Amino acid sequence: MNGTAPMETPATPAPAVLEGRELTKSFWMRQARGPLARKARVHAVEAVTVRLEAGKVTALVGESGAGKTTIARMLAKIVKPDAGEVLLDGAPAPKGRPRSYAAKVQMVFQDPFASLNPVHRVRHQLVRPLKIHHVADGDVDQAAEELLRRVALEPAAHFLNKFPYELSGGQRQRVAIARALAVRPRVLLADEPVSMLDVSIRLGVLNLLADLRDREQLAILYVTHDIASARYLADTIVVMYAGQLVEAAPSESLTDHAAHPYTQLLLSAAPDPEREETPRLAGRGAPPSLLAPPSGCRFHPRCPHAMDICQRQVPPSFAVSPDHIAACWLHAGSAERGAGDNGLFRPVANHSINPKHLESIKR
Repeated sequence: MNGTAPMETPATPAPAVLEGRELTKSFWMRQARGPLARKARVHAVEAVTVRLEAGKVTALVGESGAGKTTIARMLAKIVKPDAGEVLLDGAPAPKGRPRSYAAKVQMVFQDPFASLNPVHRVRHQLVRPLKIHHVADGDVDQAAEELLRRVALEPAAHFLNKFPYELSGGQRQRVAIARALAVRPRVLLADEPVSMLDVSIRLGVLNLLADLRDREQLAILYVTHDIASARYLADTIVVMYAGQLVEAAPSESLTDHAAHPYTQLLLSAAPDPEREETPRLAGRGAPPSLLAPPSGCRFHPRCPHAMDICQRQVPPSFAVSPDHIAACWLHAGSAERGAGDNGLFRPVANHSINPKHLESIKR
């Protein structure tokens, strides 16, 4: 045996249960009425890749209009991408949304009252998918009660005969989650599942999703505009801005060492009762119109660190550290930025969330 240390093999990433590769989607809208009406293209999502692993929660974070819901709907195959592909267990997903795909990938929508049929009792909402997918073993009422127990609605028999309007917002969202679990999926796509709930009950739904991840090894996509709740729940955070991915990393790494100015803007806006001074937001203005998005980096009109190259070229994703990428020219070498930046590189100031004070979800 010689004295040479063995070479370490690079860690192989865990296989993704569901993956969207280079997903791109545009929508067309009519800008005027009458004979002069013309259509305009909305660049909703451009070349975004998202991986969902079993037993992990991936949070998709960004402002309204960033393209988060469109990503979730493409993964659910409710919306067809213009480009890119959806992979299930490494293989291309079937065309359309066949029953076999719906049985593996379920979506929980933002508004639980709108997603539940108001004229039917909870029993009907749960029994219907059990019968359609033939997953009930024996008594469907017993299976429906078990679903309610899984989402902590007890006594289960008490809730079966209620109409959606007789439930609180949190209870309705739990019924919606129970309905998604009825087909025994492997992936749960949760689109802003707590944004319409009272602050006092948001934590209960987030803990329910965490329990489903740990106990049933579900791969969960958590769509949210609240980076504090993403830190609390998610294993990985993916940040989107104006239809593009700008940063992705394990949740603690991203919130403790944000590498993109937009992520830092989100963090500086997150409430923290231990801050002694009011934070200065590291940005200005509002998100751009996706009818005519800015050239280069879409964040450059708001960025306090913008350079000339930011206006001219879309930044690629740079590896800031292992498992941490940021699409920002601040992390490129001088050769990559080119001679035209005139040495305007400035390091990004650090903002972070105090893990002891996730006030926006715990208060």
